[in-house]
Amino acid sequence: MAKDMTLFWGSGSPPCWRVMIALEEKNLQGYNSKLLSFEKGEHKSKEVMEVNPRGQLPAFKDGKVIINESYGICMYLEDKYKNQGNKLIPECPDERAMMYQRMFEGLTLFQKLAQSLFYTRYVPENERHDSALERNTKELKDEIGRWEGYLKGNFLAGEHFTMADVIVYPVIAFLFRFGLCEEKYPKLAAYNNTLKERPSIKASWPPTWKEGPGMDTLKNL
Repeated sequence: MAKDMTLFWGSGSPPCWRVMIALEEKNLQGYNSKLLSFEKGEHKSKEVMEVNPRGQLPAFKDGKVIINESYGICMYLEDKYKNQGNKLIPECPDERAMMYQRMFEGLTLFQKLAQSLFYTRYVPENERHDSALERNTKELKDEIGRWEGYLKGNFLAGEHFTMADVIVYPVIAFLFRFGLCEEKYPKLAAYNNTLKERPSIKASWPPTWKEGPGMDTLKNL
């Protein structure tokens, strides 16, 4: 099974990390793991482009099957290996609906994070506006506050670890990696600190994060 899989990934990338968590949850260790450097442009290599013509990570193959969107990879793994490892999609329709709701809301959280955190990286200096940066920061703060309010228990979609946690946890961990204040967001902080001890998450923890401390970019958010 896993020996026929190849995952091209980058350390610290939430989309890559969620796929690795899903692989661990489904007991699919032993896949071909190819860690690439974004800084060196290795995600644009010929080997990656043959799998994902966009030159983006993650890039994933399972035999002849190729999937390059992280949500799709995670859902594929759960569907194909539903009787293996931990079940990630609830049987109860109500619980499943909440899981899907939180999963796809995770796209907005990641979008607001990227718009705020990487504004100066991707917007040329002569096109930057303080008002845009302030708006992006406010929107991210509002979005994080929304997720703080969502948490009623240990997990995002109910009493059990589900695909919603697989998908969204890496984004929340990323926020704290960049200095999000635990005192201001105690529920998210507790969630982050609890899940970082989960075996699938410990086993897939970004290697670059182990090498040094994070940043304090979001400490005043």
